[in-house]
Amino acid sequence: MTFRFANVEGRSALVDAHGGWFDASRVSGGVVSPDPMEAWLQLDDLHLTAGAIATSEADGHVRDADLRPPIPVPRSVFAVGLNYRSHAEEADMELPQTPLIFTKFPSCLAGPNDPVILGGSTDDYEAELVVVIGRGGRDITPGQAWDHVGGLTAGQDISDRRLQFAAKPPHFDLGKSRDTYGPIGPVVVSTDSFPTPGDLLITCEVNGERRQDDRTSNLVFDIPALISYLSGILTLSPGDLIFTGTPEGVGAASLRFLVDGDVISTTVEGIGTLTNRCRNPG
Repeated sequence: MTFRFANVEGRSALVDAHGGWFDASRVSGGVVSPDPMEAWLQLDDLHLTAGAIATSEADGHVRDADLRPPIPVPRSVFAVGLNYRSHAEEADMELPQTPLIFTKFPSCLAGPNDPVILGGSTDDYEAELVVVIGRGGRDITPGQAWDHVGGLTAGQDISDRRLQFAAKPPHFDLGKSRDTYGPIGPVVVSTDSFPTPGDLLITCEVNGERRQDDRTSNLVFDIPALISYLSGILTLSPGDLIFTGTPEGVGAASLRFLVDGDVISTTVEGIGTLTNRCRNPG
């Protein structure tokens, strides 16, 4: 059974097609852990429990819920630079011959409706599809890769460009890891929910103006390639996140950086929308 997984006020939840949310521990009779990270280790139980929500009463609606990062404390958060040809061109950078991997520190993660606290005058948006590892492993072949994906979610790789390029070579990790620089959600959708999970529309709007619009089938290194590459170097663990890259249209290309009051709306087909308002510190 397909599922949509959320974190409501720190508890694991399942969401139906109408936006109703169901406490996963309650619906499962205590089988699924209330802790989202523990629940994510119970993929088979999540699939089974999703079948029971049709006959259960919802605990609430997601529009009224305190939605937090669905995977709140992953062991690792990987990200991929220049993974759309169009973005590499607008950045005037050479297309990588192997995946350009960097890390976002897990402390940067934020909920789908949380504010983004700006770090300076060069903060930028980057809409991304985020892979959630469901079953860990090492030396995973591309042909096996989708079996290790538990679900997909939407993400924003907020970037402080000045901090990112403050050193040579650039330190992408710090520039993209300020507090609140990693909104994800609103749900993780199991991969069996998509006819073609590798081909999803991804868009980003700032204050209602469309800035990014592409399909994930245009990734230079697709999801199986990324999983195979990473797992050939280190063991992937359940809950690990992979921000797969952003298409063209980022603010740095047009010098339209984020300012106090801007609203970033990030949508991935079949998953949902992040709505994050920018504000200055304090």
